[in-house]
Amino acid sequence: MKRRPTGHILAFSTSLIWSTTFVSTKYLLQVFTPIDILFIRFIMGFITLCIIYPRELLKFDKKGELYFAAAGLTGVTMYYLLENIALTYTLASNVGIIVSTAPIFTGIAAHFFLPGEGLHKTFFIGFILAISGIILITLNNSFNLHINPLGDLLAVAAAIIWAVYSILTKQIAVMNYNMITATRKMFFYGLLFMLPIFYYQGSVIDFTEFTNTNYLLNILFLGIGASAICFVTWNLAIDYLGATDCTAYIYLGPVITITTAAVFLDEKISVTTIIGCILTLSGLLISENRFTRKHT
Repeated sequence: MKRRPTGHILAFSTSLIWSTTFVSTKYLLQVFTPIDILFIRFIMGFITLCIIYPRELLKFDKKGELYFAAAGLTGVTMYYLLENIALTYTLASNVGIIVSTAPIFTGIAAHFFLPGEGLHKTFFIGFILAISGIILITLNNSFNLHINPLGDLLAVAAAIIWAVYSILTKQIAVMNYNMITATRKMFFYGLLFMLPIFYYQGSVIDFTEFTNTNYLLNILFLGIGASAICFVTWNLAIDYLGATDCTAYIYLGPVITITTAAVFLDEKISVTTIIGCILTLSGLLISENRFTRKHT
């Protein structure tokens, strides 16, 4: 079916873009707080989706709204807040590596809560290879750069939350909502849940910082590209592939994040890190063989 090749393209492209967001966020954290970046990013994303698809703005369905609220809380507010705070304690490359453990949590959750998403032998083989690479990279970075464990733990928590979001998104997909409408609703609820945090912290966003072209381009990239567009393409990919197969593309994250962090943030790449990246990619390829055999 054409849906599966399209799903793989969407998942790969989205993973490629999302893996560079750690670098943009880390750069913006020089002048903004984690909640500031999150709020601006998703306000921009929400407005963009309203412009692209203004229909059904006021349409509400009681059962569906509960799922959208849960997806907004987990996939927008909690995941990105944990990720942004983690970036204040540790390296962008380290956060990118750790959140790539999300597939194992998604696979386990999907096995129990979604029909037809059982775990197979090659899933575990691919995961063992990928997680070995991730551990190798993390240990190397920790020994050489004295990473704060709090940042690492927050990144792990973000990976678990993303797994919950992936399951909710798959459930929303079967409701046959327009994908832009569904994503816009998730953003709306995510922003709603952010407001108490924003108010409690007494945040006042200094928009004059965006006279700096670099800050402006990074927030535009996060708000329009990585939020409005990528959430739609990711949700479509989950619909086409399933939560477990789609989330496996997160394995690509460490390779992309480490490379971009080295180029733009001067974070060092060692031989151990390169070996770890190779193991991670090998795990993804083995997982992809499982997908092909399963659907032939």
